[in-house]
Amino acid sequence: MAALNRSNATMFRKKNRNLTGLKISPIVGTPEQQSPNASTFATNTVALKSAVDRSNLHSNGENSDPTTEFLDLNPSNIVEIKKLGEGAGGSVSQVRHEPTGMIMARKTVPADPDPNMQRQIIRELSFLRTCKSPYIVSFYGAYLDEEDTSISICMEYCDGGSFDAIFRRAAEKGGRIGEGVLGKIAVAVLNGLVYLHSRHIIHRDVKPSNIVVTSDGNIKLCDFGVSGELIDSIAATFVGTSYYMAPERIQGARYAVQSDVWSLGLSIIEIANSRFPFPPPGHPPLAIFELLDYIVRSPVPGLRVEDGWSPEISNFVAKCLIKDSSQRPTPRQLLNDPFVVRYTETPVDLARFVREVWA
Repeated sequence: MAALNRSNATMFRKKNRNLTGLKISPIVGTPEQQSPNASTFATNTVALKSAVDRSNLHSNGENSDPTTEFLDLNPSNIVEIKKLGEGAGGSVSQVRHEPTGMIMARKTVPADPDPNMQRQIIRELSFLRTCKSPYIVSFYGAYLDEEDTSISICMEYCDGGSFDAIFRRAAEKGGRIGEGVLGKIAVAVLNGLVYLHSRHIIHRDVKPSNIVVTSDGNIKLCDFGVSGELIDSIAATFVGTSYYMAPERIQGARYAVQSDVWSLGLSIIEIANSRFPFPPPGHPPLAIFELLDYIVRSPVPGLRVEDGWSPEISNFVAKCLIKDSSQRPTPRQLLNDPFVVRYTETPVDLARFVREVWA
């Protein structure tokens, strides 16, 4: 397959939103008085519903995307096509908006009775409303399902899939993701992170499953909206996403946008080698806390030139995985890295790659 490397050679030749005025009434009283109960859940859900209703793009005025300008999103006109994934933070499904026939990705999360969690949802929607970047998935609106007390956030459906599914598919076919695609992933993710950082957002959950691609070859970041307390609370349980955390986060130290760079480095290696890079092959299995300790204490992995990778990509991932966060470059600095510059300028037929992976 032209789109997959079976050798060690390089692979390829070659909406202004209307969600305004979102807020939740301030919490008053002692911590004991603030604990969730049926009464506070009902009260807070009313406030949340009001905010979510205002996220629908038909509410008023301006939207640069005419296909979504008048979308009326509610449980009665959204039909689930298939489940795409499920985890601690909720589930994601492919859905169809019946009035328009538009295919979307719907992220469903519990309408948590905790006012702090509801504030996080509002922050997510507030940012999604204003997000305009070709490297970030588009937001179409949101609605509250009062029957199962969940909030559904409807976003662009990237029909090429996520890169964790793609590298597994490539491995099944006896290939590996080549350097051209890895270069385009690096370019897209770094540009997405630079955009988020310009909005004072640290993604905090960069990993292959949150890097997606459309069938026409556009690579984008998703799940940036849960970039605050929700990701921290999930990571605190040491389930899944904690493995991609930078050493400074694992150790509970202060961290900045460079922590996303570490996660990108791990993701590039995982996509390249079709396995999470810690621990190395042949190492005995590790329990969760042992693995986290191993990540902090052990030498970093890499992509070796002797395994057929170029010096440019080898040096790039080495920069991403500098353990001292004060020495690790920022996403903006990495846009000037020779590997990134090369694949910013070099065409790669990602649409063909996606077709051949899923053929």
